[in-house]
Amino acid sequence: MSVEEYTSGDIQLEEAEVEASKPPLFCVVFFNDDFTPMEFVVYVIQQFLNYDHAKATEVMLQIHNEGRGYCGAFSQEIAETKSQQINRYSKESGHPLKTDIEELTKD
Repeated sequence: MSVEEYTSGDIQLEEAEVEASKPPLFCVVFFNDDFTPMEFVVYVIQQFLNYDHAKATEVMLQIHNEGRGYCGAFSQEIAETKSQQINRYSKESGHPLKTDIEELTKD
């Protein structure tokens, strides 16, 4: 018996169109308070978000002047982890500094 005897017809494969969208990005949002020292905020931004001193100072001033400041662009899981680490470290250090995450919007 040959292979041709077992085939029942022609099969044609079509290429499927796959639409893969990039997952949304999130940033860590710092909120201003009247008690956390500015130097501590700069230190936290440097340590947890790997900003240099000048950029960390710029973000700290944004937090101080505008009431909030934004850092980074991460997947949701990474942003959540960074925010939780910062909040825990701040609490352990005796400071009320708080962060959260926000989805970056496409403007």
